[in-house]
Amino acid sequence: MIREKNFTLKGSNGLPIVIDAFFKPDQSPKPIVVFCHGYKGFKDWGAWNLVAEHFAENDFFFVKFNFSHNGGTPEQPIDFPNLEAFAQDNYTKQLHDLQCVIDWLVSDNRFAANINAQQIHLIGHSRGGGIVLLKANQEKKVSTVTTWAGVSDFASRFPSGEKLTQWQKDKVYYVENGRTKQQMPHDIQFYEDFIEHREDLDISNAVQNLKIPQLILHAKGDTSVKVKEAERLQEWNPKAKMFLLDESNHVFDTQHPWEKEEMSVSLKHIVSKSIHFIKDN
Repeated sequence: MIREKNFTLKGSNGLPIVIDAFFKPDQSPKPIVVFCHGYKGFKDWGAWNLVAEHFAENDFFFVKFNFSHNGGTPEQPIDFPNLEAFAQDNYTKQLHDLQCVIDWLVSDNRFAANINAQQIHLIGHSRGGGIVLLKANQEKKVSTVTTWAGVSDFASRFPSGEKLTQWQKDKVYYVENGRTKQQMPHDIQFYEDFIEHREDLDISNAVQNLKIPQLILHAKGDTSVKVKEAERLQEWNPKAKMFLLDESNHVFDTQHPWEKEEMSVSLKHIVSKSIHFIKDN
């Protein structure tokens, strides 16, 4: 298996999108799976490399990447050495980055012999789920869309009331990363960009308009993104398939770092359901 790690594309504002590609080098065109991480996430978090290997073993061309403003760098793609970039992240930039990845995949790139550009399948975790749902409604090249613990809206995740007023006054607010203990800065542009592009960032409208197969995967024990958000997604698109894990959590019983040689049982279920769904569609 080929594990091509940490190559780059130019992303939003010229910052690099750091990419990994996992695939069997047999020169046969394979369906593409593009995986998008969530808030305070990165492509090498937890067991995501094991996920990539499992998809590649099942004859997919699997791509995962860091959004250009996620706080990582090509030299240090894990964690958040570039908090200045993190502060300038927003959902519009993430959609642009994902489009850059899709455009690169369908171009005459060095992996072309191993890519079936007619089969692009998007998977997003957490807020990355919101991004892939929006993109699946915008981009006709996308064949299916799958969310893992995906969000159903972005608006409710912003501060409101006095906290919003204070943010607008201070121009920045900080959220502590529980693992790294970094104070993660959020510039007010994050909110202003959302308000300016609110229609384009409406997950409800995107899901109601979807014309392609949709899979919703969620754990009932998720305390970060409640299972009601998964149920809401299915209400908006009754044709969507939904599978709920009876237990488990937001990251399917994994953590960072993940030093085991296998995925958790819960994550194995999620990956298996995703692979079967994509192959059936």
